[in-house]
Amino acid sequence: MQKYILALDQGTTSSRAIVFDRQGHPVACSQQEYPQHFPRPGWVEHDALDIWRTQLACGRDALRQARIDASQVAAIGIANQRETTVLWDRASGEPLARAIVWQDRRTSDACERLRAQGAAAEIGQRTGLELDAYFSATKLQWLLEHVPGARARAERGELAFGTVDSWLAYRLCARHVTDTSNASRTMLFNIHTLRWDETLLALFDIPAAVLPEVVASSGSVGLAAPEWFGAAIPIAGIAGDQQAATFGQACHRPGLVKNTYGTGCFMLMHAGSAPPASRNRLLSTVGWSLDGAAGASTYLLEGSVFMGGATVQWLRDGLGIIAHASDVEALAMSVPDSGGVMLVPAFTGLGAPHWDPYARGAMVGMTRGTTAAHIARAAVEAIAYQSAELLGAMQNDAACPVLEMRADGGAARNDMLMQFQADLLGIPVLRPRVLETTALGAAYLAGLAVGYWDSIEEIGRQWQAERRFEPAIDAGQRLERMARWARAVEHAKAWEAPGQGQER
Repeated sequence: MQKYILALDQGTTSSRAIVFDRQGHPVACSQQEYPQHFPRPGWVEHDALDIWRTQLACGRDALRQARIDASQVAAIGIANQRETTVLWDRASGEPLARAIVWQDRRTSDACERLRAQGAAAEIGQRTGLELDAYFSATKLQWLLEHVPGARARAERGELAFGTVDSWLAYRLCARHVTDTSNASRTMLFNIHTLRWDETLLALFDIPAAVLPEVVASSGSVGLAAPEWFGAAIPIAGIAGDQQAATFGQACHRPGLVKNTYGTGCFMLMHAGSAPPASRNRLLSTVGWSLDGAAGASTYLLEGSVFMGGATVQWLRDGLGIIAHASDVEALAMSVPDSGGVMLVPAFTGLGAPHWDPYARGAMVGMTRGTTAAHIARAAVEAIAYQSAELLGAMQNDAACPVLEMRADGGAARNDMLMQFQADLLGIPVLRPRVLETTALGAAYLAGLAVGYWDSIEEIGRQWQAERRFEPAIDAGQRLERMARWARAVEHAKAWEAPGQGQER
């Protein structure tokens, strides 16, 4: 009987499930959006029960579309939005509050206080991360301080903290776990020892009793209860979405780079078997760990853009100049260029390499002749400009030159964006045949654990490019465009809200 892998791809704005066959081809896909909550400026929340309901529904629907039952599923792999922080009751499984999303900036001031105390360097050395509200530690600290009774209950072991992978695994198989890739994004995990760090727990005042057990990214962690899909299925792969996408893009050797164009943009480079040191404020993070590999992990160098595809969503939902996100390419291509307009979508601050939580969106270069099409083109180009900054920093950190970049994510379908990106980078951009590389990476990690695939080498041979975008401008034009972008970024960084002047 033919066997398949079910990948659960839990993202920032939607849940998705994809059934893959042995060749790594998607057989069926189901996706559901769920509500986003913005209770205050800079705050972003999800209802964890919405995440669970939509993810379960997608999993069931994907199996129905594939016309298979649970007995034909060899394993489940989970990929998830990272850093988003869930706190729930161990006994009832009910969340204590809405999940605080990775984009949320409410704890920026807490990070600044720690920075003023001189804690940033030690945090960076232990975790490979910047001291920033992006990560989970200050989000969990905030929940323990602001949900009535939470800290005392956490200390008694009554509560469970986890990123979204932990939340889904707990619901599916009643086991409180996370994998090394997700643990490395919490700012509580030592990427050298691969353990929760007692010094960091003390610094953020986090009781150890609330933490999940850390497991390998590829390895069986339990059986999904039969009630969910109709039969018990091994959960055998877990990874943060960007690490999963890197694995799915077959970036299995040092120097290979992928960029995911999703809600945000996330560029990662395979950095080998030891944590890399960045001189350009990029992150060192665990990529994945394989069960039976004596605790060995693969490490990645990462740069993050907070507003990627979310910039296009803003055009749709905020400005109303497009009806659907897919409409942006035609509108942007209706003009030959942006007409001098530059958009810096720093709506929730700037990520790498700036790490400025107080920057805000800026649009410069407008005239009376500026149209919706020019703004749409500037928005698409902004995604590429931000990613070009990341690759520049990565090139400066890397021991060897980057010769190509592999692109994935929803916005990678936009040919205009991919060509503009190749022009700015000065290297080819390769788009794979299977764009759903996040789900595919989770499937590969799960399949490896149960013997569905024999080796990483077998997986690597399945990767194929669908299109290659070559640079079409010279180095002088490239430098001129990046210089204009740098000037626009300074406008975004110069913004200050009332009362923030002394905090910056």
